[in-house]
Amino acid sequence: MQLYSVFAIYVLFWVTAAFIVLPIGIRSHHETGAKMIEGQDEGAPANFRPWRILLLTTLLATAAFGLFYLNYVYGWIDMDTIDFFHSRERMKDV
Repeated sequence: MQLYSVFAIYVLFWVTAAFIVLPIGIRSHHETGAKMIEGQDEGAPANFRPWRILLLTTLLATAAFGLFYLNYVYGWIDMDTIDFFHSRERMKDV
């Protein structure tokens, strides 16, 4: 696998992990009892911590990409493993 491909796939894992991590631990002003600023949206988070989100996203993306790359190298799961629709036809040919 080329280095550009590795980087592009890691970025896809990172963005997906960011969407998974973003809602974790977020509390609104109503939940925390914090005072709202005039004009502020009621759904705005009161405890947004971007560095924590970046760290958790990077950890999750790195772990998921590591499993993906190990599967790529060692071939634990391949297309024949997840082929649910043509497996019976192949079994007849064998």
